[in-house]
Amino acid sequence: MYQHILIATDGSELSEKAVQSGLSLAALAGASVVALKVVPRYPHSYFEGGMPVDASDIEQIEKQWSDAAQALVDTVKTQGSAQGVAVKTVIAKSDLVAEAVIATARKYECDLIVMASHGRKGIKRLLLGSETQHVLTHSHIPVLVLR
Repeated sequence: MYQHILIATDGSELSEKAVQSGLSLAALAGASVVALKVVPRYPHSYFEGGMPVDASDIEQIEKQWSDAAQALVDTVKTQGSAQGVAVKTVIAKSDLVAEAVIATARKYECDLIVMASHGRKGIKRLLLGSETQHVLTHSHIPVLVLR
């Protein structure tokens, strides 16, 4: 069965359900878990969607995002410990969420990726994109998608 499971989370309610399912699966399989939160970089120009701010403000904003991400994966680690699952926490800084998920799974030799899908359809999916869809189509290891 599975030995190393990557659980990607964004902190949403739907993602929390995926975390719980992933941890339960890991407990059943006797697998270890890599809990991943991808943190975007602050946009540096107006054309990237950013507001003009000082470099020190950007560092402070990115630190706040990283601290919040660390708190999130630490919560996953605590939940995993309660179920007897060893959890390694990872924060990836990238604007390419799906690529970061796949790269992290490869780096830690995971044999399953667990993540949520918000189930957007139609124009919302086109406009907002789908990180889960990107992972599904580009990953070479199995992906368990929960909704």
